[in-house]
Amino acid sequence: MSNVSVDATESAHNENQPENNTRRRFLTVATSVVGGVGVVGAAVPFIASWNPSAKAKAAGADVEVDISGIEPGQLVRVMWRSKPVWIVRRTPEILEELGTHEDKLKDPNSEAEQQPTFAQNRFRSIKEEYLILVGICTHLGCSPQHLKDGAFEEVVEGVPDGFFCPCHGSKFDMAGRVFQNVPAPLNLVVPPYQFVDDNTVIIGSEAEVA
Repeated sequence: MSNVSVDATESAHNENQPENNTRRRFLTVATSVVGGVGVVGAAVPFIASWNPSAKAKAAGADVEVDISGIEPGQLVRVMWRSKPVWIVRRTPEILEELGTHEDKLKDPNSEAEQQPTFAQNRFRSIKEEYLILVGICTHLGCSPQHLKDGAFEEVVEGVPDGFFCPCHGSKFDMAGRVFQNVPAPLNLVVPPYQFVDDNTVIIGSEAEVA
């Protein structure tokens, strides 16, 4: 009986071979097409994820600032790449003060790479009047306070204006230069920027050098 059963099965298989082959080819092609569609469907959102979102683009975009309303001695804050940036309009008195305490500074000549080449000077700026800094302490990332009109003398004798980080006691002058014997190792960062005209500054990119 077992032999008959085997023979009957093989006979039936041989008789239906062309039809089975046709059906098998159809199922194989159909499965491949459906599978391919599935792969494409899965790939589209994955590939789309490579493209930066509008929010990500905005986070890295330049920031244009109208500085015409900044009063002498005033500090204004803007956000650039999710960081606070200070713009200070320094008075002639503040600029003069910068040369009176350089013996107390860690890096008075801005030799460490904390600024673009254009800001490697005593004022750490393109225009002496305007100081532009990233307002984040170079120690542990706190945001220092702006102490003015003699208030800074409480932390550095003889220096009336500057920036003080109350978290750990780091001190910076009105060019963002760090004082000696404080935790912060470096001057405050000067971001890349350029002046479009006397009233407008763009933070995030430098003017091209011809």
